[in-house]
Amino acid sequence: MKVHDNLAAWWEARDALARRGDSLGFVPTMGALHAGHASLISASVAGNAATVVSIYVNPTQFNNPDDLSNYPDTLDADLALAERLGADHVIRPTYDEVYADDYRYQISEKELSGILCGAHRPGHFDGVLTVVMKLLNIVRADRAYFGEKDYQQFLLIRDMARAFFLQTEILACTTVREEDGLALSSRNLNLSAAGRETAPTLNRLLRSGLDDEAVAGELAAAGFDVDYVVSREGRRFGAASLMNGELAVRLIDNVELGE
Repeated sequence: MKVHDNLAAWWEARDALARRGDSLGFVPTMGALHAGHASLISASVAGNAATVVSIYVNPTQFNNPDDLSNYPDTLDADLALAERLGADHVIRPTYDEVYADDYRYQISEKELSGILCGAHRPGHFDGVLTVVMKLLNIVRADRAYFGEKDYQQFLLIRDMARAFFLQTEILACTTVREEDGLALSSRNLNLSAAGRETAPTLNRLLRSGLDDEAVAGELAAAGFDVDYVVSREGRRFGAASLMNGELAVRLIDNVELGE
């Protein structure tokens, strides 16, 4: 596996892949890789001649500075996992490369980005869509893989790719969970021991027969600070935080209605 710490090195490798006609899969990440990321990398390895993983903690999507500063950093383990799973390339661009324009140019969406997580994280999806657009253009993959845990994000990225006629196919992969139902997330590393015991309640209640308002009430009673519980488009979406000292650890999840 080759690790590219600058874009010039990656583009040289990308040109070589193009000359050989190899199909390319792409898994964009912010590091702190877990079994959910592993499932995306494995899907890409199975479906393409070559796979590239990006590791880039994107500051423009963090509306909370504490969330950015506390984001887990497990680079050595991340590289070892990517290599073990069969990734061929890892790119680690710098902020100055990704945002040579210093974020003057941004991608905004007018409808879906304003609800659910977008209603509680101003500017978040502008940062997500902008960095993903940049990464898709940098990598020029045939397929890119995203997890269904961030289903709103997946829909926005899929529709952005269609709207701008990008040639990369945007694919969703099933959410990977712990045995107790907790959706895997890099932020789970920030949960306290007590928070880790409480966290699966989010998924359990989203799957329950209670209505949205009752689920929100039960989550609050269990110690969550609830952002939203909303059913739409055949799914129930929820976002809520648990405290670890002064750090709020935000969890999101969604389930298909009727599961």
